[in-house]
Amino acid sequence: MNLPLLFQLPASRRQFLLAFSGGLDSTVLLHRLVLWRQQQPDISLRAIHIHHGLSPNADAWVSHCQQLCDEWQVPLIVERVQLLDEGNGIEAQARKARYAAFGQALLPGEALLTAQHLDDQSETFLLALKRGSGPAGLASMPDALSFAGTQLLRPLLHEPRAALVNYAQRHNLRWIEDESNADERYDRNFLRLQVLPQLNARWPHFADAVGRSAALCGEQEQLLDELLADELAAATGREGELSIAALVSLSAIKRAAILRRWLAAHHAAMPAREMLVRIWLEVAQARDDATPCLQLGNQHVRRYRGALWLVKAVPGLRDRVIDWSTPDSALTLPDEAGVLSLIGGGTLRAPASSEKVSVRFQAGGTLHIVGRSGGRKLKKIWQELGVAPWLRDSTPLLFYGETLIAAAGQFVTREGVAEDGECGVELRWEK
Repeated sequence: MNLPLLFQLPASRRQFLLAFSGGLDSTVLLHRLVLWRQQQPDISLRAIHIHHGLSPNADAWVSHCQQLCDEWQVPLIVERVQLLDEGNGIEAQARKARYAAFGQALLPGEALLTAQHLDDQSETFLLALKRGSGPAGLASMPDALSFAGTQLLRPLLHEPRAALVNYAQRHNLRWIEDESNADERYDRNFLRLQVLPQLNARWPHFADAVGRSAALCGEQEQLLDELLADELAAATGREGELSIAALVSLSAIKRAAILRRWLAAHHAAMPAREMLVRIWLEVAQARDDATPCLQLGNQHVRRYRGALWLVKAVPGLRDRVIDWSTPDSALTLPDEAGVLSLIGGGTLRAPASSEKVSVRFQAGGTLHIVGRSGGRKLKKIWQELGVAPWLRDSTPLLFYGETLIAAAGQFVTREGVAEDGECGVELRWEK
């Protein structure tokens, strides 16, 4: 039995989770894996189907996938996901939710298999070309990459779709036809239905040529990764910040290459060339007394203490006042800002029964904190403690009445210290 794609899988891998949509591609891959398992009984195989809730046929697709997996004795996970509108289109939202579900479902030692094929590679390459991408984008999809602490493998990537159709017909396979695949408003569908058929008719080996070009771009990027690894490591601080001084003397081209790799290490959306220029001019080179901020997807590029920082974009909490009516119970903060608890055994005094407990994110007046002589404004305290500007409006401040008691994880005021012999509490902040 000739199953060449399976010989491309790492010999050390024996556990696999297949991303199973029920369409042609993943059905062919699942069938081949089932046949392979018959030859290699030590193979562990599971499948996962993502219910996006976008199609009126989504429930019927779940039933189809479950029936097929039952027939082939493959355990199936069905995950229903909710899409978050981040302004990047429905396709990107669905992909993000899908891969997040894959990452959560993977077991230790299990590799994720996806069924992209050679024609998919051509589409991805052309989409990157449309965006004006460089070698990193044109590298498109690799055969294997690190994912969620394990590997993502694409064993069909060198096979054209026509070969998969032939295989499915020979084995009388049944698969789902997603009606959205006919909607040419989506760029990928437009390429698949209108552009690639003409390119392949004119140049029958076009997909193979694209695959080679993508592989060459990937090799060039890997070479650059290796050549720049030491410089990037030397310029990166303990908390992931990137030294601006280390970039000043570099050429614009080399600086941009290092910036791209720094952003990739933080799983940021890869920016266009214009955005890299803006990061350097508007953030890194802003005047000394400025607090520049540039949005990149759902993250912000900031400058602080001579370095670039990439931080999650979170809503400002500066004006929020949150009543903590039951301080003996945990308090969940808004906007995913964490959970606060008052637990025994700390140095804070417990609130008196007459004191109203609240959490705020700003404080006025002169403050006296433990370990510092004299009084200071809160802004000065933040500066002395080295708290980055973007954290200052989201660090919880504990108040009893109108008196500031402590800043979570940062300081305690003199008014908040428990007296000798008094049972104190600790303000714990789980981010």
